[in-house]
Amino acid sequence: MELFTNQVLAGIATGAIYACMALAVVMIYQAIDHLNFAQGEMAMFSTFIAWQLMQWGLSFWPAFLLTLVISFIGGIVIERALFKPLTNAPVLVHVAGFIALFAILNSVAGLTWDFTIKQFPSPFGSSGFLGSQLISTHQAGMIGVTLVLLLLLFFFFRFTRIGLAMRAAASLPESARLVGINTSWMIALGWGMASAIGAIAGLLIAPVVFLEPNMMGGILLYGFAAAVLGGLTSPFGAVVGGFLVGVFENLVGTYIPGVGNERKLPIALALIIGVLVSNPFGLFGRAIV
Repeated sequence: MELFTNQVLAGIATGAIYACMALAVVMIYQAIDHLNFAQGEMAMFSTFIAWQLMQWGLSFWPAFLLTLVISFIGGIVIERALFKPLTNAPVLVHVAGFIALFAILNSVAGLTWDFTIKQFPSPFGSSGFLGSQLISTHQAGMIGVTLVLLLLLFFFFRFTRIGLAMRAAASLPESARLVGINTSWMIALGWGMASAIGAIAGLLIAPVVFLEPNMMGGILLYGFAAAVLGGLTSPFGAVVGGFLVGVFENLVGTYIPGVGNERKLPIALALIIGVLVSNPFGLFGRAIV
């Protein structure tokens, strides 16, 4: 029972990272109806920026906040410079743009900070949470940050004018334009927020997997799986999907013989396919009529 509880709690902690990535994926998908294949590299690059700021003498939390601001601005710049001109381009052109962005960010990070593994500090420490050996303070911190982030997004999209305008621009852009909403800039704000949310995921996972240019490859795949499982039109579903994928992969790796860490991803993705066969819109997605 202790092993089961430990694996569930560890899965929830890992799922918090997948949930952050899934949230970023959903934000951009709602804005432009495409999956951002470079989302992981954007998060990795933001994490390197935070690491560099700390090397220059800033403590973790000032570097964290400054990185979020830089990432937010960077997301807007990427949308304005690269994807706004591709608004009416075919889907494959967008895919090529995402792949190019992936390669550029990965290469620039490698050239700037090299490909050696770097230590990244945890803001929460690594001791047992409240004296427990089942979950560390860093794992508890990851869960808490994700839940706070989800709550802030809920209030932002439900009770602020900009949040309501972004929802309108994502769901009914023609009607939104008719009532005076600048849908183009709403999309840019969505990119900025997605970039900042991805940066949070990178900063939280770096103390666990260490910092290097390829650190977010597997994380992004799990983030895609979480977003699809929860529903690409539902931020809440993305978070729930992240936690479910995290718990499921831990339990599969622990209790199914011969799976281990190497084969957890194919089994998790097989589960996603099974869910989508029965419900193509995900657990909390909306059918488009």
